[in-house]
Amino acid sequence: MSDGTLSQAELDALLAGGLEGSATTTVAKGSDHERKVLHDFLTSTVDTLAATFGQLTATEVSIQGPELSFTNQDSLIEQLPDTVTVVKADFNAGFPGEHVFIMAEATAKAIAARMTQEEDIKMDDMALSVIGELVSNLVGPQITALTKQTGNKSIASISPEASNVPKAVVALPRGDFLCAVYQLDLGDGNVQQWWEVYGPKVTESIARSMGKAEAPAAAPPPRNDTMSARGGGMSGTGKNGMSGQPAHVQSVQFPGLMPHPTAQEQGNIGLIMDVFMEMTVELGRTKKLIKEILGMGEGTIIELDKLAGEPVDILVNHKLIAKGEVVVIDENFGVRVTEIVSPMERMHD
Repeated sequence: MSDGTLSQAELDALLAGGLEGSATTTVAKGSDHERKVLHDFLTSTVDTLAATFGQLTATEVSIQGPELSFTNQDSLIEQLPDTVTVVKADFNAGFPGEHVFIMAEATAKAIAARMTQEEDIKMDDMALSVIGELVSNLVGPQITALTKQTGNKSIASISPEASNVPKAVVALPRGDFLCAVYQLDLGDGNVQQWWEVYGPKVTESIARSMGKAEAPAAAPPPRNDTMSARGGGMSGTGKNGMSGQPAHVQSVQFPGLMPHPTAQEQGNIGLIMDVFMEMTVELGRTKKLIKEILGMGEGTIIELDKLAGEPVDILVNHKLIAKGEVVVIDENFGVRVTEIVSPMERMHD
């Protein structure tokens, strides 16, 4: 820019918000190594992802891929359908940064329908919660594998948040970022795509950590097996290079098989022991038209979807965790817990 003017490419970058001052994005430089490291890692988790999908949807799921490449906001948005379901699952510890799952609205509906066993499903709050729970079950094995391969035990992510939005408003990382594309078959032969996005900072941190973890161990120091001659005799190593004196032999001590929480783990859980959470008991639900709701008055009886005597639902932060029976304590109502809901049952409720 010797004449002080901006080129068309620089103007486009400024309009897209991709140019800050005079600095240009350089994430793609040296990205081949990062792409290969992330490709190897994600490929190693595909079978686990397919098994998780199959368990939650009760279908024979096949996942092909992933295909990884560095891209940017404009290029990825061009590939997306008009309306997409986006799930933010950013890492907030270990490798903090952006981590986003994207799928077509039709794909999200198909998945939610299988998980809830409902045919005509809409992408309402309930369906979005189901998709968020699915991604939570996908991220868990990824974090476990990352911890194993990098040795970083502090990796954690936020609780996945799903939303159904036009593709133009999808929040994507700035600059060049890594995108993995998977081919998903839910058992009906209809192959659908879904995208997994890693922010530049996350990609760089994971690649660097895996590079350190895979570095070869230092070679052992050379043995001091010199021989000295004294009066025609030799001391040191004997025939075949073996020492003339036997080494001190000790029995092998194996660690116990039962896992024990470390002091750090106990301390971490202690940090949240005094956090308040909202607990509610739900007697039942029903659906009403707006005109029916407006017509309600004193004395109106609302019929719920539960029979008298059925267990009531116990929810923590609007998530079903248990069932129980209503009891009376002095003059107050109470609930006696009769069943703790398993994760699989939580998916279908």
